[in-house]
Amino acid sequence: MEYGVASHGALLAAAPLAGQRPRLPLSPPPSPPSIQIQNRLYSISSLPLKARPVRRCGASLASNYSQTSEIVHLDWENLGFGLVQTDYMYIAKCGQDGKFCKGELVPFGPIALNPSSGVLNYGQGLFEGLKAYRKPDESILLFRPEENALRMQTGAERMCMPAPSVEQFVDAVKQTVLANKRWVPPTGKGSLYIRPLLMGSGAVLGLAPAPEYTFIIFVSPVGNYFKEGLAPINLIVEDKFHRATPGGTGCVKTIGNYASVLMAQKIAKEQGYSDVLYLDAVHKKYLEEVSSCNIFVVKGNVISTPAIKGTILPGITRKSIIDVAVSKGFQVEERLVSVDELLDADEVFCTGTAVVVSPVGSITYQGKRVEYGHQGVGVVSQLLYTSLTSLQMGQTEDWMGWTMQLN
Repeated sequence: MEYGVASHGALLAAAPLAGQRPRLPLSPPPSPPSIQIQNRLYSISSLPLKARPVRRCGASLASNYSQTSEIVHLDWENLGFGLVQTDYMYIAKCGQDGKFCKGELVPFGPIALNPSSGVLNYGQGLFEGLKAYRKPDESILLFRPEENALRMQTGAERMCMPAPSVEQFVDAVKQTVLANKRWVPPTGKGSLYIRPLLMGSGAVLGLAPAPEYTFIIFVSPVGNYFKEGLAPINLIVEDKFHRATPGGTGCVKTIGNYASVLMAQKIAKEQGYSDVLYLDAVHKKYLEEVSSCNIFVVKGNVISTPAIKGTILPGITRKSIIDVAVSKGFQVEERLVSVDELLDADEVFCTGTAVVVSPVGSITYQGKRVEYGHQGVGVVSQLLYTSLTSLQMGQTEDWMGWTMQLN
C-alpha cells in the first residue's frame, strides 16, 4: 500500500521558508522509532498522525480525517495577520488529462518548481481564502467552503486551468484543517486562515497553458487583517493607478491582480493610510474595490455596493453581508456607485474573508478628507459584523445554512 507521505518527498526541503517565523516548540517527545515505506526511511513523527492511503483518480473521497489534539501555546491575544508555520499541507497534481490525482497531506515546507513553470513565467495561478473557527465545544466550523470551490472553478476557466471538483476541494480543506486542528485559535481569539492555491507547475517556454498543475492548501492561525482591528480604517481614493480594466481578470482571484496594487498600497501606507480604494479605469469616477476587499456605502436605510461587472471580485463575504443586511431590513443596491456618493455617505465599510467587516473612519480624495461617525464604529458596520461573526463562530444558530461543522 502506498502512503501519501512518500509520494511528494522530493518536493519538500527541511529548511523553513525564507523569512518565516520558526514553529514554536512543544514539549520534546521521546525519540520516535522509524519505519520503512516504499524503500524510504521515515521517522514516525514525520508521518501524518494517521497514515492514510493516497486517493487515486475516481476513488471515493475519504470519510475519516487525520487530526491532532495537542495544544499549541501562542500569544493568541496579539495574533496578527501573518504566516505561522503549521504542521501539514495538502498537495494534488493534475496532468494533461485534466484530472487531479493523489491528493495527500505532507509536512508543511517548500516545494520544487521548474524555472520554466507556467506560474513563474506567465503568472498562471489562482488562490482562494477562507477560514475555520473553533466553537466553545471544541468543534471546528468552516464557512461556505463550497463557494470558494465554485469561485476557483470560475477563475480556473478564465486562466485556462483545470480545477478540482467542489467535492474534491471541500474534502481537501477538511483534511488540511483537521490535520492542523491544534492551530485553530480558541473561540473569539482569531481563526485558522485557509489558503488554497492552484498553479501551472508544468514547464513551458513559449506562451501557452502549462502541461501540469498543482493544487495546494496550507493554513495559518490569524488575528485581525488591519492592525486597527474593528476600529475604523483610513482609506485614500486612487485615481491614477487602476486595479483592473474591462475585459481583464479583475473578476477572478488570479495572483496578478494583487501584484498590480502593491505600488499604490505602498505609497498609501507610507502616507499613513490603511489601504487604497480604486476607481474604474474608464470614467475614473465609480468605485471598484479596496486592494483586497469590497466596499459598501450606507445612506439612510440603503446600502449600496459596486455591481459585479467583470472588474470586481465577487467576494463571498460580500455576498453573505448582502444577505444578512437584507434579512435585517436594509435595502441593498448593487449598481454603479460614484465617488461623490461615497463622500456624502453616512457610513462606509469594507468586507472580505481576511477583514470580515471593517468600518471606514475616513476617505481622502484629491486632497479632501471626509470622516464618518467621528472615527467610531458605525451602527450598521457593528450590526453586520456582529451578525456575521456570531454565525461564523457558531455563537448563534446558523439560520442561513452556511457553516460546515467538523467534529
